[in-house]
Amino acid sequence: MKVRFHLPDFSEKFKFNLMFITMLEKSPELFREGVEIASVYGVFPPSLWNGGRVKYGKCDKDYVRLITKTFNDRGIPLRFTFTNPMIEKKHLSDEFCNMVMHIADNGMNECIVMSPILEDYIRKNYPNYKLTSSTCKRITDPDLVCQEVEKDYHIVVIDYDLNHDFETLERIPDKSKCEILVNACCNPDCAHRSHHYEIIGLEQIAYANHVRKYPNAPFDQDKFTREHPESQYEFSCDCMNRSLFKVKDLSCHITPDEIWEKYVPMGFNQFKIEGRTSDIFNLAEHYLYYMAKPECLDEARLILYRNLWKNGIINVNE
Repeated sequence: MKVRFHLPDFSEKFKFNLMFITMLEKSPELFREGVEIASVYGVFPPSLWNGGRVKYGKCDKDYVRLITKTFNDRGIPLRFTFTNPMIEKKHLSDEFCNMVMHIADNGMNECIVMSPILEDYIRKNYPNYKLTSSTCKRITDPDLVCQEVEKDYHIVVIDYDLNHDFETLERIPDKSKCEILVNACCNPDCAHRSHHYEIIGLEQIAYANHVRKYPNAPFDQDKFTREHPESQYEFSCDCMNRSLFKVKDLSCHITPDEIWEKYVPMGFNQFKIEGRTSDIFNLAEHYLYYMAKPECLDEARLILYRNLWKNGIINVNE
């Protein structure tokens, strides 16, 4: 039995994820049966094609090569979150995103896509990449979900409003091709979600263009808000700041026991943990909650935090 998890953020949380993966390899007795790391997803900022969460910062070619090689040498793909719904034809030639695609074009790495324009461009110019259909598409109609799974995608991430719609989930023809987002922080049935993705996409484009033109000047987020008054909701939404303990209360939440006792027996074996913008303490709690054996949770937490401290990833006063 394989229970495959997709983890957030290979760039900013590079050392944290590497530390956790090393712990999983060295102490498998602390973890539930069949746990594997299927991929680490995210982007190298300032990727204009990025969606789902705005990612700030700058990476150079050497850093892209280092991260790609480090994870790929362990047999773990990078999955680029190229899910910006606001992509136009003029954005396809973005120098930074194409540089990343060239460096990671080795047949192992993958892209998560939403925009048909960008998907067609990647299929044509980078055919070695496996493509994932994003949950950002918000496909909730049962017939359309089944049609999406039958398309030429490596993986389809199911909209998390369907997490407990077992009638629809049972209908899916190839469940092993599906990925379930287990810890969604967004409000179930959120009426603003698609619009939120659009605002995030616009800000990511604005940020990437700013970095290209003014690499040493700070990005004026207030100016962006003034120019896009519709973004006020995006900046007032606190959902992304929810901790594991708040997320557990949401109706779309899936528990570890449900994964092993319900979803895996149904044929699902791929599960996404979100948290690209989470702090590492919240993210550590999510990882251990889902992957550590319940009776080993406290020991695993202590080992992980000690390793993070010893390697300078977290700092504590003596």
